Amino acid sequence: MALYSEKVMDHFRNPRNVGVIEDADGIGEAGNPVCGDIMKIYLKIENDIITDVKFETFGCGSAIASSSMATELIKGKPIKEAMALTNKAVTEALDGLPAHKLHCSVLAEEAIRLALRDYFDKNNIPYDPKDYPDPSCESCCHTH
Repeated sequence: MALYSEKVMDHFRNPRNVGVIEDADGIGEAGNPVCGDIMKIYLKIENDIITDVKFETFGCGSAIASSSMATELIKGKPIKEAMALTNKAVTEALDGLPAHKLHCSVLAEEAIRLALRDYFDKNNIPYDPKDYPDPSCESCCHTH
């Protein structure tokens, strides 16, 4: 059996939504100091719909594929659906990741949540902070 699925390889070789949104409504960055992966997600939101999403990722193939797939899963979707995106959904959409690469899908989920938190903060929209981890928090998954 191959280490990576065809979907992982496709999103690594041909990542979707790469780039920067200069006037982004929300920006989130998550990193893993153990492996060195860093993901930055940019959101453009109109009428509670994610109309555009871009990413920049410094990391391995699984990190790039996870970022690409995560952006595809939330683009054109209501904020509420993006808030519900889990690393498990990203992994499943990629037809799986090796166990030692699952943290890449966690980073994608976290970067999206941080971008949403940034959007809420900029627009004075109330939210439950426990759903949007503070990147300086010692207990968050980005420190594992």
